[in-house]
Amino acid sequence: MTTGMDTRPPVDNRPPPLNGLELARWAWRQLTSMRVALILLFLLAVAAIPGSVIPQSDVNPLNVRDFRARNPTLSEWYDRLGLFDVYSAPWFAAIYIALMVSLVGCILPRMWQHWKAVRAQPPKAPRRLTRMPAYRKVEVDATPEEVLAVARAELRSRRYRLRRPAEGEEDSVAAEIGHLRETGNLLFHLSVVVVLLAVALGGLFSYRATVLVPEGAGFSNQVIQFDSLSAGALFDTADLPPFSMDVDEFRMEFVEAGNQIGQPAEYEATVTVVREPGAAPETHTIRVNEPLNIDGTSVHIINPGYAPAFTVRAADGETILAEGPVPFLPEDSSFTSTGVVKVEVPPEFGDDIGIQGSFLPTAVLDENGPRSIFPGVRNPAVFLTAWHGDLGLDDGQPQSVYRLDTTDMEQYQENGEPYRKQLVVGDTVQLPDGRYITFDGYVTWVNLQIGRNSGRELALVGAVVAVVGLMGSLYVRRRRAWVRASTGPEGRTVVEVAGLHRAEGSSGDRLIDEIGAVTDGLSLRLGGAEETADADREVPGGGESNKEKERGED
Repeated sequence: MTTGMDTRPPVDNRPPPLNGLELARWAWRQLTSMRVALILLFLLAVAAIPGSVIPQSDVNPLNVRDFRARNPTLSEWYDRLGLFDVYSAPWFAAIYIALMVSLVGCILPRMWQHWKAVRAQPPKAPRRLTRMPAYRKVEVDATPEEVLAVARAELRSRRYRLRRPAEGEEDSVAAEIGHLRETGNLLFHLSVVVVLLAVALGGLFSYRATVLVPEGAGFSNQVIQFDSLSAGALFDTADLPPFSMDVDEFRMEFVEAGNQIGQPAEYEATVTVVREPGAAPETHTIRVNEPLNIDGTSVHIINPGYAPAFTVRAADGETILAEGPVPFLPEDSSFTSTGVVKVEVPPEFGDDIGIQGSFLPTAVLDENGPRSIFPGVRNPAVFLTAWHGDLGLDDGQPQSVYRLDTTDMEQYQENGEPYRKQLVVGDTVQLPDGRYITFDGYVTWVNLQIGRNSGRELALVGAVVAVVGLMGSLYVRRRRAWVRASTGPEGRTVVEVAGLHRAEGSSGDRLIDEIGAVTDGLSLRLGGAEETADADREVPGGGESNKEKERGED
């Protein structure tokens, strides 16, 4: 015998590479699997967290402005990632669309399978009913035909769906119940798709705008009047209802004592609405969580504040250069508010004037400086400084009404120090160049949110259907029952009743109770029934599958 090296080529056991169609099918199966759908749902929940933590431009632009001022470098990264407008960001939309595709691709095949299962006949009785998890046996004096007729009536009364008997099945009755479990499961998943569609419709056709209105002023529902506007891609400004609104009175109340002192107790706006040009005025009241609905558009109260009123006069003391309230923005829970007054002055009256001030509704001055100790008006005061020069209002560059650009301005000086004054209501101070500033008082202002959510009703329907479907999937149990009647050795009819759960994790006690109730119902209908020694017991599963239990093979 001679030996030599094996010169056979090595066997490549690797599977052949997937072609384009096979790869697409594999990717589709992965995307439409329940596992991926759950992962995408989790990602969507995680992606929504920044929208709850970081101020959003379409919800509270004032907070976004303050955040930008405090964190300019971080705000640049937030802008790149779209974190100030999370729900309109491309990455959020990608997760959203992938989740919808995954759910639809997962649900449609299951709906077809469920339709076939509902139309299919319940399986025939296994040969050995004793191998079922729940089993009872009784003996009666009625004939097998009478027993089976009564069994059909009993099972129908319990809403079981019966199998049409075929040849060779004359000695048994097969029934099934609980398809509503899968129906509820599918309804729940379909409702999730409906809610997602409703949110998508809202994002495409809805709009949300904010407008700051001082007490005694008003606005018309036009884009040019809004302070900010966030609208869907398919929103048309021509669809805006042509109403106008005046804020006649805005009332703020705060908790006066106790642990919650200073917390808001009531915000209430009394408004006059004209639904369209020429319509009769209507008076309404808007409160927090009680918006006003105008032809499908909701008007909410977001946040309030104070607007101190100033009068700026020329050096002659008579010529008015500026007059009226100016909204100041709250900086803390005590409504310490800051703002600016920009006075564009004709050349014959000198330079432009810029006033920076703090309005304190309940002012105190201590070692920590001026501050407000209560948000309600108890001791109103204004602390201000002033600048003169060119405000740059005619440069064509947009400016914030809440900030003063001092690039081309110089701060007033008094005795070698920056000009600073404290004013209470009615006080007048003279600027170093002879002009005058009078603190006339204050009014409240309210920031209103005007918006329309096109998918709100559809989302509500989806949520209700989701609850109904979830209840069905949790409380309905799919189960099968069989009744077999045969003549025993003593001439009496032996009735066997067995059941099987078709849901994982189902309680065996419930199944035993169900089969016991069916047996008791048969006994009552037939009368004279006697149980055998092995009645009312549970047969352990012992690792057998449901298919093995149904076959009942020897």
